[in-house]
Order: sequence, then structure tokens, then C-alpha cells
Amino acid sequence: MKRSDLIRHLTKHQCKLLREGSRHSIWWNPETKDKIAVPRHQEIKDILAKKICKDLSIPSI
Repeated sequence: MKRSDLIRHLTKHQCKLLREGSRHSIWWNPETKDKIAVPRHQEIKDILAKKICKDLSIPSI
């Protein structure tokens, strides 16, 4: 899956970009206060995208 599709899905579910790291972006869900690191690769494996959604307590892509 493309990283841009995952980012679009995160923003659609009210997740916010907390900060940029050197190799990852830190996203958080303001409702649940959950945080997760999203790698800055152009392609993200589907299983990782599902885990990111699960850890942020949003529906899977």
C-alpha cells in the first residue's frame, strides 16, 4: 500500500501528525491518546498498515 493512502486514511479518522522523526513520523489519535510511528517508505506492507490502524484504535484500511 502506498504511504499516501495510509496517511489519507489516518487523517480521515481524525488522527494528527504529532512530530517528524529522522526515519518515522509519529501519529496520534487525540480521542484515545494512542501514538504510533509510521515509517517514511513509499510502500508500506499491508500487515503493518493494519497494525498501525489497530494501535491507533481506528478501523482497518
